[in-house]
Amino acid sequence: MEHAPLPCDLFTAAEVRRLDRCAIDEHGIAGGELIHRAGAAAFAFAGEYFGSVQRVVVICGGGNNGADGCVFAQFAHQAGWTVQVFLLDETRPRKGDAAVALAKMREAGVCTMPYSRADLNCADLIVDAMFGTGLDRSLQGIYGEIVADIANSGIPVLAMDIPSGLNADSGAMMGATVKAAATVTFVALKRGMFTAAGRDCCGTIVFSGLDIPSFVFSGFRASARRLTPTCVAPLLEPRALNSHKGRYGHVLVMGGNRGMSGAVQMAAEAALRVGAGLVSIATRAKHAGLISAARPELMCHGVDTAAHVDRIMAQASVIAVGPGLGQDPWGRLIFDCALKSTLPMIVDADALNWLAEMPQRRDNWVLTPHPGEAARLLGCSTAEVQNDRFAACVEIHNKYGGVCVLKGAGTLVFDGNAFGVCDAGNPRMATAGMGDTLTGIMAGLAAQALIAGRSLTEIASAAVLLHARAADAASENGKVGLIATDIFPWLRRWASDV
Repeated sequence: MEHAPLPCDLFTAAEVRRLDRCAIDEHGIAGGELIHRAGAAAFAFAGEYFGSVQRVVVICGGGNNGADGCVFAQFAHQAGWTVQVFLLDETRPRKGDAAVALAKMREAGVCTMPYSRADLNCADLIVDAMFGTGLDRSLQGIYGEIVADIANSGIPVLAMDIPSGLNADSGAMMGATVKAAATVTFVALKRGMFTAAGRDCCGTIVFSGLDIPSFVFSGFRASARRLTPTCVAPLLEPRALNSHKGRYGHVLVMGGNRGMSGAVQMAAEAALRVGAGLVSIATRAKHAGLISAARPELMCHGVDTAAHVDRIMAQASVIAVGPGLGQDPWGRLIFDCALKSTLPMIVDADALNWLAEMPQRRDNWVLTPHPGEAARLLGCSTAEVQNDRFAACVEIHNKYGGVCVLKGAGTLVFDGNAFGVCDAGNPRMATAGMGDTLTGIMAGLAAQALIAGRSLTEIASAAVLLHARAADAASENGKVGLIATDIFPWLRRWASDV
């Protein structure tokens, strides 16, 4: 079942509320009409996506999210479905549009009842219309119990606008959180749906703009944007027929301490696979011959002194430092040498751990931490990073400069001005070496694109998406067992298709 492509722009909850108010107050679209459109859109989707639904339970809160659920229930009842509506806080009077939607639903013949676990378990479909984007607290008490009952029922859930309990801005779970099979979201996409726990909780995301005219958005700047193939295409334009390797940059990958030669080899090969003209490696002396034998296209140097590293760096146009670097004196030597260079730099893995110990700030580097490395850079816990990945990116940029790429489900790219969010990729990428290949892709693109005047932000964004899309393609034939080098053939193929 195909749906219209999702918009690129992502907004915070406060921004969506302002958009909503603008549509109502300045452009004359009644709030009740928007609620009616939301309920209708969700019902139309449910009938297509979930197949032959006969019995639906709609759980409605007291605000406009609950009002959306009332409209859904009304449409379901009129279509001949058996509908049960659990009305939360039934004794509290509804106000405004929420009160009108509830009254209309009852006039149509739909009755409400207090929450019942037994009746919940008899449904074919559960509609979550408890809390929308305005929720700013943990779901506890009866609400937490309901979320647990929903999870234990095994019945598919359709979330209205956003799963209850999910933070619309950060993607964090605020305590008990509904995990939906699908989410129909309204007005604008919320950025928290595309990173952290949002990826798991939202399921399939479908968008309805509720027929709000595009000019309503003219005065609003999106908080973030989804990465799309349009960010890759300009970096992979067709080459002139009289090309030579010198026109496409020289990447130097630095790392590969004892037992970790594979990390630099994978990063270096990834740089070649995306088109870098030349790729060198600075690694432990005993690894140089092994890597050269395995991949003769790579120029591999065993290094033990700063002078030797400096001579190799003098030939490079881009540095990637960190894959397999280690945290012993040799790793420190390599990292110190990298810091002496003024070349554009991709900083990953143990190089980030060294940076956390000796913080400094630059504009011409890309830092690529996973949440654990981000926590070390910020002196906090991994849980704190994951609780607000957007805020962590801002802090890393403010402290260290350059571009921050915070890896994970819904990788973020931030340069101090705007966020890019990658909604491609899959959990089979959680395997050793995937970060090394991303570092190499980024360095390989930088070697070519910086010459053409592209920014590190553009390069980082393109690399993140190219990496994720290649991994998605490589994962199509299996649920487990994806390894980092599996993406190489797909990397080249996907890059050729954009």
